[in-house]
Amino acid sequence: MTDQDMGANLLHQISRRAGSLSPALRGVADVILSDPEEAQALSITELAGRAGVADSTVSRFLRELQLDGYNQLRLGIAQAIYSRPVSTEQRTNWVYEGVLKGDTSEQIVEKVLHGSFESLNRTAERLDPEVMSAVVERIHDASAVYFAAMGSSSTAAESAMMRFVRAGKRCHFFRDQSVQSMGSATLREGDVMIAISDSGDSTSVVASAQIAKFHGAYVLGVTSNVDSALASVVDDVLLTAGTVASSDVYGESVTAKWGQLLAIDVLYATYATRFFEETADYLQESYLSAIKPTRGGGRD
Repeated sequence: MTDQDMGANLLHQISRRAGSLSPALRGVADVILSDPEEAQALSITELAGRAGVADSTVSRFLRELQLDGYNQLRLGIAQAIYSRPVSTEQRTNWVYEGVLKGDTSEQIVEKVLHGSFESLNRTAERLDPEVMSAVVERIHDASAVYFAAMGSSSTAAESAMMRFVRAGKRCHFFRDQSVQSMGSATLREGDVMIAISDSGDSTSVVASAQIAKFHGAYVLGVTSNVDSALASVVDDVLLTAGTVASSDVYGESVTAKWGQLLAIDVLYATYATRFFEETADYLQESYLSAIKPTRGGGRD
């Protein structure tokens, strides 16, 4: 079941069970069902206030639905909102992941902050320690580490390249998609490619992964979609938080990139811990030769 299906099922479950709930719990359900967009942005205290109940009643409502916490409720509502079909007229109200035309600055801060927290929390839940452990061994033994990404996923690729270069690995990342594909053909057995795509369906990234695999390289996919084209061609997958575009006009969610950056940071930290002495030596050398000379004022 996809995250979007889970969100839609949550609202359906609330609607189906509302009639059998106690008056206090039904009041909470009514607030959510009457305006999911507004309810998704409310704190637990604000939701309780709208329903005319205590915070503890909302907590009881969560237990009734077998939810782990209030954030899971908000996430389920958000996923239902993002996944439902919208008319052209309705779509004009969308601006950015859950943000609607007419939202106040305070509401926008709350929605974007909530989306960022959820992306980080859900990515942490999906990262597989065994895959991490296997990947860092591959990276350590590789003669070259190559990155494939496009669009905003390039931010994660550049961050990864910088970290692993400082750790002493020979890394390559080209933003030009054609050069990425050509570079993939230079990889050989023992080399590593890390292909990053939130959707897992970016054709140029998938093509680079296929080329690298053909030439014998080990390929890691970083994606939120385990059923994607990218996941089907790579050797291992690091799963990040799944997100849905707020509209087909504005494109994919930028908060998804927090998940990618978290995955990269955990991968690097795992590598630096496993191979501490080597990494520390390279970090010290790169600091003294490349970073410290750029800092003015004589301060470290």
